[in-house]
Amino acid sequence: MDSLEAQLELLLKGGGIEVQGYDSPLEDVVPVTVRKTVCYIVAAVILNEQKEVVMMQEAKPDCYGKWYLPAGRIEQKESIVQAVKREVLEETGLECEPSTLLSVEERGPRWIRFVFMATVTGGTLKSTSESDAESLQAKWWDRVSPLPLRARDILNLISLAVKYKEKASHPLTVPIEMPCSLVCHRVLAAFLNKTNDLWLLASHQERPHFPVTACGSSSAELSCSVEAAIHRLGRECLREARLRVKTHGVLSLQHTGAVPGKADGVCFNVLVTVAPLEGAHSQTPPDVSSGRYSWHRIDNDDLKIQLLERLSFASLVPFLN
Repeated sequence: MDSLEAQLELLLKGGGIEVQGYDSPLEDVVPVTVRKTVCYIVAAVILNEQKEVVMMQEAKPDCYGKWYLPAGRIEQKESIVQAVKREVLEETGLECEPSTLLSVEERGPRWIRFVFMATVTGGTLKSTSESDAESLQAKWWDRVSPLPLRARDILNLISLAVKYKEKASHPLTVPIEMPCSLVCHRVLAAFLNKTNDLWLLASHQERPHFPVTACGSSSAELSCSVEAAIHRLGRECLREARLRVKTHGVLSLQHTGAVPGKADGVCFNVLVTVAPLEGAHSQTPPDVSSGRYSWHRIDNDDLKIQLLERLSFASLVPFLN
């Protein structure tokens, strides 16, 4: 797939592109392995027509009796979607189908939580007579009645889901099953001027493509791998230091998990904008500092409109920190 426009069209539709190399690698990066060097968490928000949410009661000793969303760690050889279905079934007794990724939360590149909206396709809510090591029981919660929660972080996730149910903020987004060995980001870095001319940063290493930057494991990158990796790419390929780089969200993501240690990585296809700092104006993108990169002007009106709509209405899966 040599055309950048073809790649852009695919990503805007929620598709994926095979990761064939890294434009911004780090010396300390090695392939990740689920449950050993990286921890992926899945969580599901399931709402009914009354906007009640499925909750499970914890059986773990450190939070026994408290309530939480069905959630847990991805196992080896498991896809993200398979993990969501398994955790929901184990903890609530319900069979489900993940409908869309709702948000992604990172605590560095070694802990990532994928939150999905899901719909019930079968099963029955687990009762106290069916309690086990996974959970004590499950029930629908009206979001108002008092309920002792394991942690309050889920309240924001439930709120996101309710808002999405009322009005979808981004297209339905589910992981693309494509292998990747690292946690990385394919960066669609856009520059937009005052007359709505639009450019995207392209790499010409081996073939024209959108830059892929790998996440590191150094202490400097543990707080926010998305921002750190993207800013590192900007420092490496753009000459102008006084730039504002904003991460808007995820267009799509790629993961398979089929081969432990070789396919446990995740590639996030991320949309960012690059702009001068407040008070500065430019009709053209900042100069690149390497012949490996260039700015590609988007002249296809349909693709340009789609991209501008994504940026204008924040129509992407959000990163939460």
